[in-house]
Amino acid sequence: MKRLPSFLFVLLLGLYSCNSEKTKSSANYFNYSATDLENAGVRMIPIQTPKGTFKVWTKKIGNNPRIKILLLHGGPALTHEYMECFEPFFMREGFEIYQYDQLGSYYSDQPTDSSLWTLERFVEEVEQVRQALGLDSTNFYLLGNSWGGILGMEYALKYQQHMKGLIVSNMTADYAKYGAYNKKLRSEMRQSLVDSLESFEKRNDFMNPVYQQLVFDEYYCQHILRKPASEWPEPVLRSFKHINQPVYEILQGPSEFVPGGRLVGWECWSRLKNLLVPTLMIGSRYDTMNPAEMEEMSKLVQNGTYLYCPTGGHLSMWDAQQEYYPGIVDFIRQTDANAR
Repeated sequence: MKRLPSFLFVLLLGLYSCNSEKTKSSANYFNYSATDLENAGVRMIPIQTPKGTFKVWTKKIGNNPRIKILLLHGGPALTHEYMECFEPFFMREGFEIYQYDQLGSYYSDQPTDSSLWTLERFVEEVEQVRQALGLDSTNFYLLGNSWGGILGMEYALKYQQHMKGLIVSNMTADYAKYGAYNKKLRSEMRQSLVDSLESFEKRNDFMNPVYQQLVFDEYYCQHILRKPASEWPEPVLRSFKHINQPVYEILQGPSEFVPGGRLVGWECWSRLKNLLVPTLMIGSRYDTMNPAEMEEMSKLVQNGTYLYCPTGGHLSMWDAQQEYYPGIVDFIRQTDANAR
């Protein structure tokens, strides 16, 4: 029997080692406990509030002792569903992911006491979720989009000692600036459309199907997710279908064009200098938030990075994937390398 040439033997040995390592890594990545397997990684976590104990829905995907990412959805009171798109991108990287429906959202408990819907209480909720999931400063990345970005910034300003990195996706640090930029974008619409919108708004008829369709077709498809309505991804439509409208209105107001509610007056612009944890700010050209503000925010924090998505809207995790995910992965990989 002929012996393999030495270079071929080394090559085959290398391929075998790589495949064995990949198999081993894959096995470890999906090596959940028996309880996790029985529940598909889902845990209903008890949350203590001034109005009693409620449960919130979480789902774990994968294992990675150094990189664990908790996703904070927007709305307020949307669901994790529109963030399902993160899963294939992060799973390919071997990142550990936690989907999470905040209290009041569809898969979590939905109490009706309106006193629960404050930014401060949501911050404490995230801290309780962190503790329950066993996340800490050696592995914990928090990624928030839109309202989730507000929540992420406020959480980090109070609890950054427990974090490894913060990612703020498509959210400015000032609610008044958000309103002003929306007003600017609206002024660029054709006058006949603006007149039609105003006629409904003057009557407080925000739930009228005609008004809703105008906003969706003329604004959302240009600035929220830049695809025709017929091409919007099913997880996004499912998340919108499941929104808790009363909670949304209490915090946000009745419409994108009439920002109000309890978030009026919120800003953390002046406090960003207190953020020491590595932070990635993400802005997109067609967003409902001014991307220039997110770039400035990245310079105000102590250890900031900016990611610009020139093709994206507010949900750039869907319509700017070619820029969005590589930028996030690079940030996480660099943060992890610097922590070694």
